[in-house]
Amino acid sequence: MWFQHGGVKVHLGVDPGFVPARKAHPAFLVRGLDELLQRLRAAGVEVVHDDLLPGYVRVHGTDPFGNRLELMEEQE
Repeated sequence: MWFQHGGVKVHLGVDPGFVPARKAHPAFLVRGLDELLQRLRAAGVEVVHDDLLPGYVRVHGTDPFGNRLELMEEQE
């Protein structure tokens, strides 16, 4: 499956022998992180806040397949 927004493209595929990495993950720079977090929590997704990158609000979570994902928004 391909996702595209402007010049950003994300390609997802299926591998029967796939094992999610524990550390490696993509990070997505987003706008409206608070609203997105409300939607994720309403859907039962657990997120962990991370304040290790000054200037950004960051959270980590996993998709339904165990892939670690990072969402971040630049602080104003």
